[in-house]
Amino acid sequence: MRQLSQQKLIVFTSIFLVVFDNYAFFSKTLKVYPFSLGNIGFLLSLVVVLTSLIVFLFALVSSKYTTKPIIIIVLLISSFTSYFMNSYHVVINDEMIRNIIQTNLNESMDLLSVKLVLYFLFLGALPSYIVYRTNIQYKGFKNEMWSKIKVMGISLLLILVCIFLFSKHYTSFFREHKPLRYSTNPIYWVYSTGVYLHQSFNSGPVIIKPIGTDAKIIETDSNEKHKELVIMVVGEAARADHFSLNGYQRETNPLLKKEDIINFPNMYSCGTSTAESVPCMFSVFDKADYSYKKSISTENVLDVLNHTGEVDILWRDNNSDSKGVALRVPYEDYKIPKNNSICENGECRDEGMLIGLDQYIAKHKGKDILIILHQMGNHGPAYYKRYPKEFEKFIPVCKTNELGECSKKEITNAYDNAILYTDYFLSKVIKLLKKYDNSYNTAMIYMSDHGESLGEHGVYLHGLPYFMAPEAQTHIASLMWFGKNMKKEINIDKIKSRKNKKYSQDNLFHSLLGIFEVKTDIYKQKEDIFHE
Repeated sequence: MRQLSQQKLIVFTSIFLVVFDNYAFFSKTLKVYPFSLGNIGFLLSLVVVLTSLIVFLFALVSSKYTTKPIIIIVLLISSFTSYFMNSYHVVINDEMIRNIIQTNLNESMDLLSVKLVLYFLFLGALPSYIVYRTNIQYKGFKNEMWSKIKVMGISLLLILVCIFLFSKHYTSFFREHKPLRYSTNPIYWVYSTGVYLHQSFNSGPVIIKPIGTDAKIIETDSNEKHKELVIMVVGEAARADHFSLNGYQRETNPLLKKEDIINFPNMYSCGTSTAESVPCMFSVFDKADYSYKKSISTENVLDVLNHTGEVDILWRDNNSDSKGVALRVPYEDYKIPKNNSICENGECRDEGMLIGLDQYIAKHKGKDILIILHQMGNHGPAYYKRYPKEFEKFIPVCKTNELGECSKKEITNAYDNAILYTDYFLSKVIKLLKKYDNSYNTAMIYMSDHGESLGEHGVYLHGLPYFMAPEAQTHIASLMWFGKNMKKEINIDKIKSRKNKKYSQDNLFHSLLGIFEVKTDIYKQKEDIFHE
């Protein structure tokens, strides 16, 4: 292969990344700054600035032993990020990186496609192979250092000149159009990786702060007679506006509408990804005060219920995992056929989590019981895999994970069929609880973790930063069902009168304490949906 200096390899690689891996960035930028005589200079300067910035960063970490490995890693990862940004219009921020790392193998396989392989081969593997085979001509330590300083200096100078010449444009670019920078590849994913690593590994040993250690059940005449049996269903990617209970034109809740449920049409998530929303909804912190660091270092509502010594808790999971929520309570993995007897073609069904619950309840007789069922639900992009064939009511369906290859109707049909299966699953949960209606105060609480984009404005899936996420990703489905004895414990009429009020996952912590009649200093009655 031809010999190149270290600096030339860095420059060529940077140009390649800007030209081939930044379609998402430039396409979004052109929507804000259309290609016109007044913008052409600024748009060309953006190419120079982005290239110069990548050159500067590569040069900063370059050396005889690091240049090739770093360039190859960046090329390979950037090919993946380019695919996901172009195909699904997602943002690769620190929360998305956490979500990716916490995703299991089966979920990852749902994202595998021919298009992804082509991106990897032509934007990642092939240029990486060329870099690997290139002979780098080193000129000695002093000369290399001098060349490195010159390259970094010229890069900075070019950046400053461009910003100075087009200062008016750059002022609006930095102040008013911050989301555009989230699509710069590899700049933003490298930055986000640093943020994620800092949050995860640079915080010292995690020491769990106890909360609600004073928690105790308030004994009344009625709850001495009947213990609580509550099943909390954590949904997956179920947006509110695709539930017919919320006025959706399609009948996606034919079974739930027959039940005496209370539907909450204005429920909102505290995050746009499972890795953020699930820990947040069980956390004592509200959305404004929540952070990943706080969630991993502070007990959650399950711990508070445990402190009472009177509530037995079980978490069953048919999703990736509990995202740290169930680390200190009994946990059962229902993504595998070993535990879940209702599996087909590698997909274990949510209803399999109900098998064996009768035996669990019998073993824990005389105690309050909370069972959490974490659904696979509407996990995308392979919505067509999320339900048995008999629930394929809406056709034709998108039967690929490359959503851009399907029509909006096909995507929506597959998604709605998965909602239809959730309707069936929740009706089975209610049916199970009805068997214990005479011996327990029974209730079901359903709350999705986040919503989902189905191609509106070219956006798919979820995970956008909250401030820029469409309502489809934050407005979630949520409902509750109460048995006859539980209806005596809480004021059903008042709950129904407030059902249209705007609620959020912030209310769950205090509502779970309220439904179990837990007294503790951290309980806030005004946040409790049942007793506010």
